Amino acid sequence: MSELILVRHGQATPFEADTDRLSPLGETQARAVGQALVELGVRPTQVMHGPLVRQRRTAELAALTAQAGWPAPRLDARLSEYDGDGLIRTLAPLLAARRPDFAALRETFATQTGGAARNRAFQKYLEELAAEWQAGTLGHPDVEPWAAFRARVRAALADILRLPSGSTVLAFTSGGVIGLGVALALDAPDRTALALNWRVRNGSLTRLTFGGGRLSLDTFNETPHLPGDLGSWR
Repeated sequence: MSELILVRHGQATPFEADTDRLSPLGETQARAVGQALVELGVRPTQVMHGPLVRQRRTAELAALTAQAGWPAPRLDARLSEYDGDGLIRTLAPLLAARRPDFAALRETFATQTGGAARNRAFQKYLEELAAEWQAGTLGHPDVEPWAAFRARVRAALADILRLPSGSTVLAFTSGGVIGLGVALALDAPDRTALALNWRVRNGSLTRLTFGGGRLSLDTFNETPHLPGDLGSWR
């Protein structure tokens, strides 16, 4: 049997002009991931990450902290997150134009200046938007559809499942990929993937066992290495 550990990147900067970089907290979380993997006795045979800066940088900082002779990280573009910026910048105005209730959610979020209230408003707004995108009732040529996102993540997992027995794979990715990967392992409906996505914490570990073409969930969203102020969802 083999093991796949899906690692969500550290906290990024979702409300800033450059959304694809680690915050100072995100860098601390990435180092904590590396230390936790050493303490868990994880000896990876494969390390991979998606193409986003926050994914790659988390892998780099974790490896530097581990100092355990990890193999060189390998880029797999299929581990990229769904196009969250595209949903917000391109699809949200389209949905607001046809759904007054969503337009009101969008306006509520826009009026929040920070803190927990802003996060709550953003979450409600994003959930409504992502549900329409996932259902295929909202789209644009410039935004990757749910079906394409699902297909590429499934293809990446299929290639991992073909690795030799005894492999230990670290995959540094994002919440949407992790939620979908867990849903696929559980043979759950697509809507479960988004429900899981909302719960995946920055720097968390999700552990799966694979072999014989089968993928099984062992743990989801582990964060004991990120106590107190080190924890975050966004």
